[in-house]
Amino acid sequence: MSTQTIAFIGLGNMGGPMAINLARAGLTVQAFDLDAAACARVAEHGARIADSARAAAEGADVVISMLPASRHVEGLFLGNGHEPGLLAALPAGTLLIDCSTIAPASAQKLAAAGQAGGIAVLDAPVSGGTAGAAGGTLTFMVGGTADDLARAEPILRRMGQNLFHAGGAGAGQSAKLCNNMLLGILMVGTSEALSLGQSLGLDPAVLAGIMKVSSGGNWVLEKYNPVPGVMETAPAARGYSGGFGTDLMLKDLGLALEAAIASRSPVPLGGLAESLYAAHSRAGNGGLDFSSIIGLLQARGG
Repeated sequence: MSTQTIAFIGLGNMGGPMAINLARAGLTVQAFDLDAAACARVAEHGARIADSARAAAEGADVVISMLPASRHVEGLFLGNGHEPGLLAALPAGTLLIDCSTIAPASAQKLAAAGQAGGIAVLDAPVSGGTAGAAGGTLTFMVGGTADDLARAEPILRRMGQNLFHAGGAGAGQSAKLCNNMLLGILMVGTSEALSLGQSLGLDPAVLAGIMKVSSGGNWVLEKYNPVPGVMETAPAARGYSGGFGTDLMLKDLGLALEAAIASRSPVPLGGLAESLYAAHSRAGNGGLDFSSIIGLLQARGG
């Protein structure tokens, strides 16, 4: 394990802390991101910064990616029609772990291309937010073969506490979309309840404490309260900066709706949540943490 070289591509709010945890564990990490500041933060913890994704992957036994969307993952590994992707440059036997949240079909496409080149591919999206990424307590939902997951497990355990084998290629992404659709719905519902409580004269911290141990209790109340001043560790306490952006939640909800249409599954609350996040994004809040959706609900109630 200690002799493996790991390439880590994508050092944003989630990928950066994940790469740092690997470097802190004493692993050799060759990292790359288009953002120089993100690279500098990871370099402070012992990672080597490469000039490109291709350079980061040179000599790597394992390649880990954490990118924004399907098009970025496909463009990086499969190419864009003008030049081949990184997958073509990886030697047979390389393990590729994509931790991005993308369409299940994109994950299956990447896995098929990897198999053709003798490269093991896992889709391993995560849950747990930026706090989980920093604390190494993420949950990984993994799609791929059991043998490949066994090979990846020692590495994933450096970044997370919970590993679930969801099934074959793309299954990790399917599980993540279901989870994030529910999270989006829970954030809207919790924000609605807290906003109503405030309009009725209740202290939001007191109301949150009541609901947290009552039948309305949920992860948002426990870990990610959307009301400023209630929870010091939540993005709401820092102007909704960092965390999980509104546009990223909107992207995930869109993927969930696409999957629902393809499988003819009714998701009325998922559709409503997607519409609300779209309105919030159009109002100029796409870069704010998704918990800032409470502002849209408060404005409506004002």
